[in-house]
Amino acid sequence: MDFLRPSSLTEALAVKAERPDAVPIAGGTDVMVELNFDHRRPGALLDLNRVTELAEWTETDGRIRLGASVPYVRVIAELGEVLPALAMASRTVGSPQIRNRGTVGGNLGAASPAGDTHPVLLVLGAEVEAASVRGTRLIPAEDFYLGVKRNALEPDELITAVHLPAGVGPQQFAKVGTRNAMVIAVCSFALALHLDSRGIRAAVGSAAPTPRRATAAEEFLSAELPWSTKASIADSVKRRFGELVSEASSPIDDVRGSADYRKHALSVLARRTLTWAWNDFQKGERECA
Repeated sequence: MDFLRPSSLTEALAVKAERPDAVPIAGGTDVMVELNFDHRRPGALLDLNRVTELAEWTETDGRIRLGASVPYVRVIAELGEVLPALAMASRTVGSPQIRNRGTVGGNLGAASPAGDTHPVLLVLGAEVEAASVRGTRLIPAEDFYLGVKRNALEPDELITAVHLPAGVGPQQFAKVGTRNAMVIAVCSFALALHLDSRGIRAAVGSAAPTPRRATAAEEFLSAELPWSTKASIADSVKRRFGELVSEASSPIDDVRGSADYRKHALSVLARRTLTWAWNDFQKGERECA
């Protein structure tokens, strides 16, 4: 196995074009597990740790460009105010050691249905920046996930960043696991209130072949929420929202949980996160457009 170590993004893209079989590695929290268990044996590893362009984030006109190699610990410390749901999800990833190494870019590259950040990217309307020697393109998060551990990257492309809106409104993320730390999600759920459009986005994780939005639940709740008065949400609305979120999933039975349990848990997570997000909206100073 060859070990390739470019020192710039330009060099990394050139190497990837020449060796499309090379597997990118930065934090290595997913790749090394696959190598250790002999689930993958690529012809080459493409070490991106010296590519400093991937390890920074910027904000321009209310948009965050998050470099693919920015670790979770920095997302939590530096972006918790503007991307609260992403910070919440980052806090649930593995252990402190994993959060110091793992990245959102790596989560995307692995494309596991159980990846903690995926539902958040969907509810925020994120775009994945993919680059190659041929140029750069933005892939909507909804189009990025093609199947279990399959994504929309071309063989010569690298994930260079994720683009997200800053401060769209109250956001929440929650997941169910067999313990509090270092656990793969049994199921997960993210919610965002988009105040400018008086709309909501909801997405499920670890409950279908890919992370997915719960569009019927979104449409129902957007029409039912008392945006103008900020009144409390009726229990019947919360229950129906939870039911629609559950119906959006198509989970399997496995060692971590049954399909029925996942569906039930998602309805509970949907009701809880909605309550928390609406409480934040009621306490906030910003009004809907």
